Amino acid sequence: MSNFIELKNVKKTYVIGEQKFNALDGVNLEINEGELVVILGPSGAGKSTLLNLLGGMDKVTSGSIVIDGKNIAKYNDKELTKYRAEEVGFIFQFYNIMPTLTVDENINLIKEVTKTNKNSKDVLKSVGLSKHANKFPQELSGGEQQRVSIARAIMKSPKVLLCDEPTGALDSKTGVEVLKLLKNQSKEKTTVIIVTHNSLISEIADRVIRIKNGKVESNIINKHPKNIDEVKW
Repeated sequence: MSNFIELKNVKKTYVIGEQKFNALDGVNLEINEGELVVILGPSGAGKSTLLNLLGGMDKVTSGSIVIDGKNIAKYNDKELTKYRAEEVGFIFQFYNIMPTLTVDENINLIKEVTKTNKNSKDVLKSVGLSKHANKFPQELSGGEQQRVSIARAIMKSPKVLLCDEPTGALDSKTGVEVLKLLKNQSKEKTTVIIVTHNSLISEIADRVIRIKNGKVESNIINKHPKNIDEVKW
């Protein structure tokens, strides 16, 4: 592992009327390549704002975000679009897959925004969906739909995989299966960052970051992360 993500004095300020609100207020942190990172904190702490900035979906007010040696805080809109398309995978709580497309078609959408050498059949096999390639999302369970979103994200071999409550809409058993897939991605040197309210997930993480009032309250390396099956879900 090596230092891969570094944030220095990152601030994100929103102006609402005459009021200013600091969603992030001077965040400093480092994340190593290939880590499975869990970000915890109460609602409104700044977790999703941090995820949006790391994913190039929003811009900092000030500070720097260096990912793989490049300061994306300085990117213009065109550069951010390219960054999102080529280097970042996104997984959300409610899947965000196209209902009118089959599983295979959903995954191959990635080829319209970036070049990839991966074959969709291989990716489907890796997430256990080979038999569902020609099905539509409404024919799948919630866990299977989330696997589609994971397959779509890893289709482009992202450097960073950003997950916003990826198990939030799933039962515990299905959530465990999804977490196993995400854990496997970190073993492939993809840096996986999970924002969640579920503190149990932190037990399997390589690093646990706690956010409170727009600041990093703690950034702790878990020297002995548990295997997923060891956690009492």
